[in-house]
Amino acid sequence: TIKMGRVFIVDLEGKVYSCIHCKTNLTKDQDIMSKSFKSRGGQAYLFSEVVNVSTGNKEDRMMITGLHTVTDIFCVGCGLNVGWKYVTAHDVSQKYKEGKSVLELYKIVGPHDSNDLVCQQVSQLMIQ
Repeated sequence: TIKMGRVFIVDLEGKVYSCIHCKTNLTKDQDIMSKSFKSRGGQAYLFSEVVNVSTGNKEDRMMITGLHTVTDIFCVGCGLNVGWKYVTAHDVSQKYKEGKSVLELYKIVGPHDSNDLVCQQVSQLMIQ
């Protein structure tokens, strides 16, 4: 589906995580729900709210915690696939994930004043 129209970018304040490619704001540090997620590319965080993303098609994926219906999420600034959003968790114990998004750390850059060592390392790599 091709969507036409003007893209409005939400600017966030405070400790912000942004797209590593175009620096579009995606979420805030206070929206982290869990730092213990994994993706094919490495470590990932679960966030309660993410902005400035578009979604792909819904699909069922078997993950470590069971079957989930998810949609990939893409930065509206550059189109980079930055993670996925949980649409439906088929296991009752995983229902808390529904409507939440996972961002892959190697695709985002975190706040420079964060205590998060991984984001500081990624930020340093970007500067070099």
